[in-house]
Amino acid sequence: MSKSASRARLFEIIRRRSFGRGEVTLASGRKSDFYFNLKPTMLDPEGATLLAELTYEALKDDELDFIGGLEMGAVPLAGALAQISWIKGHPIAAFFVRKKPKEHGAKLAVEGLAKGETLEGKRVVIVEDVTTTGGSAMKAVESVREAGANVVLVLTMVDREEGANDTFGQAGLPFRSLYKASEFLKG
Repeated sequence: MSKSASRARLFEIIRRRSFGRGEVTLASGRKSDFYFNLKPTMLDPEGATLLAELTYEALKDDELDFIGGLEMGAVPLAGALAQISWIKGHPIAAFFVRKKPKEHGAKLAVEGLAKGETLEGKRVVIVEDVTTTGGSAMKAVESVREAGANVVLVLTMVDREEGANDTFGQAGLPFRSLYKASEFLKG
């Protein structure tokens, strides 16, 4: 399937499985009359595959070492991308950032690294399923920067177009999205 055909098919899956109308309160605290819940798309076999393929295509030339982001939205994305990057012969390892470090065990904020492995000096992209203001992704950025990572990009599947571009611009971070909310609101 061509990239444009994959993008069109994924758009339909997101529209059918993950986009809705109705008043909701967003993670940012804002009210909205539409929402995206990408978990049904990320956990659908075709949706997961298309998200991974399109994300890989968007990132393959960025010379990344790791991909990850804040739990829960980034976990299925990072895992699927790690798998497809291996299949394509250009492995990008995955991790995720806990919203709150565990209070037992290793008490880690960043999960998924092997013993002795570190993000120190590594090129990292932060991924997110849906981005509104960018606040959640910035929590992940701060955690991996504290671990010594070089965050080179924030990539979201759907940008709600409600301030994230400004948030990341002020932080000096490039920001990209696979889709914009306005694409779904047209129809």
